[in-house]
Amino acid sequence: MPKYGTIFLHYKGNKYKYLYTATHSETRERLVVYQALYGEFGIWVRTEKMFFENITVNGKTMPRFKELGEEKKPE
Repeated sequence: MPKYGTIFLHYKGNKYKYLYTATHSETRERLVVYQALYGEFGIWVRTEKMFFENITVNGKTMPRFKELGEEKKPE
């Protein structure tokens, strides 16, 4: 699992910050909680399987979210 604050690039071009992995209280399905790094900086959830899956767009296979690394801390 990524560390809190790891930055991901969505295949459509926007960046997101990984916050947590949660568990759905009824289905026990694992969910990724993440934050948009643009616009209103909304908080989103997506199934762990979907977050880390590879997708095919225009015949090219790629990760839905590509890990870019940990968030840089100001010095």
